[in-house]
Amino acid sequence: MKASQLIAEFAVGFSSYPISDHQRHIAYRALLDTYACAIAGRHEHAVRIAARYTAEQAGSGRAQAWGSGVRLPAEAAALVNGIAAHVLDYDDVMTPMRAHVSATLVPALAALGPMAHADGRQYARAYIAGFEVMAKFARTMALPHYSKGWHSTSALGILGTTTACAVLLGLSTDQIVHALGLAVAQASGSRQNFGTMAKSFQSAHGAACAVRAALLAQHGMKASEDAIDGKYGFMALYAANEDMAPSLATLAQGGLEIDSIGIDVKKYPCCYALHRALDAVLDLRKGDGALAARVAAVRVLTSAGGLQALISDRPDNGLQAKFSMEYALACALTDGAICLSSFSDDAVYRSDIQALMTRVQVIEAGGDILPRWSQVSMELNDGIVLERKVSIAHGDASDPLTDEELILKAEDCFAYGGYDIDARSFAKRIFDMADRPLETLLDPTD
Repeated sequence: MKASQLIAEFAVGFSSYPISDHQRHIAYRALLDTYACAIAGRHEHAVRIAARYTAEQAGSGRAQAWGSGVRLPAEAAALVNGIAAHVLDYDDVMTPMRAHVSATLVPALAALGPMAHADGRQYARAYIAGFEVMAKFARTMALPHYSKGWHSTSALGILGTTTACAVLLGLSTDQIVHALGLAVAQASGSRQNFGTMAKSFQSAHGAACAVRAALLAQHGMKASEDAIDGKYGFMALYAANEDMAPSLATLAQGGLEIDSIGIDVKKYPCCYALHRALDAVLDLRKGDGALAARVAAVRVLTSAGGLQALISDRPDNGLQAKFSMEYALACALTDGAICLSSFSDDAVYRSDIQALMTRVQVIEAGGDILPRWSQVSMELNDGIVLERKVSIAHGDASDPLTDEELILKAEDCFAYGGYDIDARSFAKRIFDMADRPLETLLDPTD
């Protein structure tokens, strides 16, 4: 059976699949985290540009531009909210996919919520279905896909996000097959754009294109049924022509990927490839505010592939700094923390940070890409060497942030974004959203 047909049959049948309260809670946490990250990023220049663009291009609609009160058509809302959700690089990830997941899934589903008359349970089911499809592709082809230079969040994530949209809208098997073909027609995104506004645009483009693909298919637009695994299909062009059928045959079989892979939630607003090393440095610095002044050299060794996303060794601005091991560790050593303000342009330009960056050496080990790890060795001026190795960052699916820690992150994001609502009561709304319409849930005035 063709890949698109396997996914479509899974998506239609998933309407009756049993979803546990725990699995729904994971999807609700993803909504809270993604929304909070979007609020923190809502005043960023890239978001303002997208808001002006959609205001000029789009008519009225029912979907919300989060935190603004502006109503937009679904596709435009997915674009604006998707950029806001990803622009600070604070949104969650799926490590095997080498990609962000909720920054495409959540804005797309929230944008379609009013049209689908969806409630919290329907949102959770659609989110979990999209995650399931992304995970199957991740297990089969994500590593060579990413190594080629594709931005997996958008170029691969669009397939899972289109599936999620199809589940929310209740599309037929035939419609979903064509929606996936239309998604392949729009799949794009390059890692060369990391450290620029285009990175968050690429992620949001995936969300908006998934909305477009699902709605066009609902209206009858057709695409190739072989768009994923045909001779010139997605697997041939975007990967290494791997056979997806064995992996897709296990969709929703023997448990769900939302449990087995899980979601990695960020506690630092920067590339996830930095988080293990940051955990190590901040642990070494704990209780020693003067450590940075005594550091002669810092050596960072990462697992294979651990530096692929870190394309800015000497960043010129805050966006580039989110992809710089040298900057992140110098900032952590100097300030004793990594927070939203750590990635302003002014923070990057500090002379003490610039000097310390030159003493950071970054090396990538050989061997297997997974499991991921980072080892930091810090030589002090007196010859003492401090060392830490971290394999699991706090926030990883195997060491998740607690609900309380996630609420505190949301509180910080709301404050940073100048959003005057109570994060704790808002989180309670999200966690208790089961039968509440998705359309009203994200409107704090409701």
